Amino acid sequence: MRATGASGTHAARTERDARAAMLEDRIARFDAVESGLVFGRIDRTYGEALYVGRIGMSSEEYERLLVDWRAPAARPFYTATPGSAEGLSRRRHLRVRDRRVLGVDDEVFDLTRLDDADRVHLSGEAALLAALTEGRTGRMRDIVATIQAEQDRIIRAELPGVLVVQGGPGTGKTAVALHRAAYLLYEHRDRLASRGVLVVGPGAVFLRYIEQVLPSLGETGVVLATIAELYPGVTVTAHEPTRVAAVKGDARMTQVVADLVKAFQRVPDEPLSVAYGRHRLSVDPELVARARTKARRSRRPHNQARAIFQRTVYGTLAVRTLRAIGVERPSQEVLTDVARDLLDTDSLVTEVDKLWPVLTPERMLAGLYASAELRDQVARGLGVDERELLARPPDHGWTAADVPLLDELARRVGPVPARDPVADRRAEEEREEERFAADTLSLLDLPMPVSAAAVADRYRGTGETRTTAQRAAEDPDWTFGHVIVDEAQELSPMAWRMLQRRCPARSMTVVGDLAQASSPWGPASWEAALGEYARGRLRVEELTVNYRTPAEIMAVAGDVLHSVEPDAVVPRSIRSAGVDPWYAEVEPDGLVDALAKAVTDETSANPDGMVAVVAPRALRAALDTALADLLPGLVTPRRTQLDSPAVVLDVVEAKGLEFDSVVVVEPALVLAEGDRGAHDLYVALSRATKRLGVVHSGDLPEPMAH
Repeated sequence: MRATGASGTHAARTERDARAAMLEDRIARFDAVESGLVFGRIDRTYGEALYVGRIGMSSEEYERLLVDWRAPAARPFYTATPGSAEGLSRRRHLRVRDRRVLGVDDEVFDLTRLDDADRVHLSGEAALLAALTEGRTGRMRDIVATIQAEQDRIIRAELPGVLVVQGGPGTGKTAVALHRAAYLLYEHRDRLASRGVLVVGPGAVFLRYIEQVLPSLGETGVVLATIAELYPGVTVTAHEPTRVAAVKGDARMTQVVADLVKAFQRVPDEPLSVAYGRHRLSVDPELVARARTKARRSRRPHNQARAIFQRTVYGTLAVRTLRAIGVERPSQEVLTDVARDLLDTDSLVTEVDKLWPVLTPERMLAGLYASAELRDQVARGLGVDERELLARPPDHGWTAADVPLLDELARRVGPVPARDPVADRRAEEEREEERFAADTLSLLDLPMPVSAAAVADRYRGTGETRTTAQRAAEDPDWTFGHVIVDEAQELSPMAWRMLQRRCPARSMTVVGDLAQASSPWGPASWEAALGEYARGRLRVEELTVNYRTPAEIMAVAGDVLHSVEPDAVVPRSIRSAGVDPWYAEVEPDGLVDALAKAVTDETSANPDGMVAVVAPRALRAALDTALADLLPGLVTPRRTQLDSPAVVLDVVEAKGLEFDSVVVVEPALVLAEGDRGAHDLYVALSRATKRLGVVHSGDLPEPMAH
C-alpha cells in the first residue's frame, strides 16, 4: 500500500493511508503479544469453554478462538471463587513459552463435572506461586495470567475521575496501573486513541524496567515518561540538593512565577521622550499603565497579550501625533497608517519593547536564579534563606525540579509569536489537512480508531508516521485522555500542577504508598496532594496483600516502618521463603570485598534471577565502580543498568523495582541520609522476592538490632 506513494485523489489517499495505519498497528500488536498469547481457559457450567489470551482472535469463519483478557466474557477468569463461581465449573491456567505449553493447572468449582484424567491438574494457587517465585530478569513481566480479584476490580474501574491506588511494597500497584492502562485503551479506545495515555514513572531506570509490559498486552501507543521529560526542548543534565528541590517544588512557587512574569510588564517612573521626525513623542507612565491593565485583563498569556499592549500604546501615540499637526478626527485608515509608521521607528520600538518584551521560560528562570535583586522583587513569599537556595550561575544545567517551573512559566508566557508568514500559512494548511482526515475517517468503517494526524502526515508524503508519543513530545500544549502516575507520593506540588495541566479532563490513575515517601514534601494524604483537581471526583482503593515479599523479609521491613509510624499498616505477605534474612558485620576497609562475596553467593543461589545492591546515595557511585571492576561478569557499567545479573542502586533508583536477592549496604547511613530515612530503609528492605542480606561496618539501626 505504501509503494504507490503520494498519488490519487485527496480522499482516496486518505482512505488508503488510514487502512495502512490500521494494519501497521495490528501487525505491531501481533508481534508484541506472540509470547504467551493464550494463558487460560474457563469452562462454563452452561455454554462453550472460552480460551483467554492477551488479545481477541477469530477464525476466517468468525468462530471465536480467543477472548481478550479485558473483555467482559473473560472477567470470571479473574473473579470467580469457590464461594461465587460466576457460572464456571473450572478455571485452567496454561503456562506457555512462545508456542509451547509448559504446564497446566486447574482450579475446579464443580468436581462432578471432571473425569479422572482431569483431576491430575488440580493445584489451587500453583499458577500464582509459580509466577511469584520465577527468577527476575531486570524487566517487569505482565501479570495478565495471574490477576487477583482485588486487582481486577481496580483495573476495570470506571474511567472518569481520579482513582488512587494505595498499597504497600509487593502489592502489585505498578502492575495494576499498567494493566489498567491496557484495559482503558480497550474499553474506551474511541475516547483515548487520539489523545493517548501518559504513564509517569519516578526515573529512567524504572521506565526501562516497565517498558515491555504494555506492548506484551497489545498496547504500543502509551507514552512513558518521567516528570523531567515532559517539557519539550529541555534536557536535565544536573542535580541539586534535596533542600533546593524542596523550595522549587513548593506550591508558593506558583506565586513567584506569576510575579516573575509581571516583573517584565513594566511601567516607567518618568515619561519616555522619543524623537519622531520633527516631533518628540512622550510615552508617559499613565499611558503605559492603561495599556498594561488592558493587556492583563485579556487573561491571555504574556506573549499573546503583548499585541494588545502594543495596540493600545501605538494607537494612542498615533492619535497624539495627528492632533499635534491639527488632525482632530482622523479616519481609521489614517490612524492605522500612522501606527504602522510608528512601528518603523526603531528608537520608539526599542523603548516600547522594553516595557513588554517577548519572553521565553528558559531565559526568565535562568535570570531569576542569577539575580539576587530579581529574587528579592518577585519571591517575597519565600524566606531569605530560601531565596538564596535558588541562586546559581547562568551556565548551570537544568535539574528535574526546574522542569515544572519551566512548564508553569510556559503556560503564563505562551509561545513566542511567529514571524514567518510562510510558516504560519503552512501550519494552517496542516491543521486543515488534519480536519479533512478526521472527517474522512468518520465515514470509514474501520475496526479500530486511527489517528487523523498520522493519516495527514502520510498524505503530505513525509514517508513516516509519527506516533502519539512523538507528537506529544514535540507539542508543549499536548493534553492526554488519561494519565497514570506511579510512585505518586514523590511528586512535589509544582509537579502535580504540571501533570494536571496535561489532563484537563481530570481522568487519572494515581498509584503510590504514603509510607514509602522519601522526599520532604511527601503529602500527608492523597486529598492534600491532589487538591481542587480531584475534589468531588476522588476514589481511593487499597491493595493489602503482599504478593512479592516473603513474610520473613517483611517482618524486618515492618519493624523499621513501625519505629517511626507505629500505626502504619504493613501489607500481609501471602508466602514464606523459608530463608531468614542474613547479616554480615565487616571492617570499613573490607566492605567492598564483603559485598563482592555476597553478590557472588547470591547470584549462585539464584542463577536465573537478579541481585541488587542497595546502597546509600553517598556510597552508590564508588561501590558501583568497585564492584564492576571486581565482578566484570556480574556487574556491568551503569549505562546498561538492569542488563546484568547484579546491579548497584541507591534507594530512589530501587523504588518500584524488585529482585530475587537484595543486599542492603550500611542501613544506618541510609537511615541518616534523608529527612525520611526510615521510610527509605523500609523501601530498601522490601525489594526482594526471595532473599535479603545486610552488610554493615557500624552498628545496625535500633529497629534492626534483633
